[in-house]
Amino acid sequence: MPEYEFQDVYVPRGVSRNATRRMLTEHAEYGHWELERLRLYPDGSRKVRLRRRIIRQVRATW
Repeated sequence: MPEYEFQDVYVPRGVSRNATRRMLTEHAEYGHWELERLRLYPDGSRKVRLRRRIIRQVRATW
């Protein structure tokens, strides 16, 4: 079963949809994050939950 780490991002209501898309694209491209959940609130603000897989290194024993 893969393990993930999470990051919550809050986007205020004044930020445009296009600016939010660019910000999330940069997170995905450079930080290897993927979108897990996006919640849009009635006031226009958004709460975004990103996740990325934790890759554990196995120690070599030779």
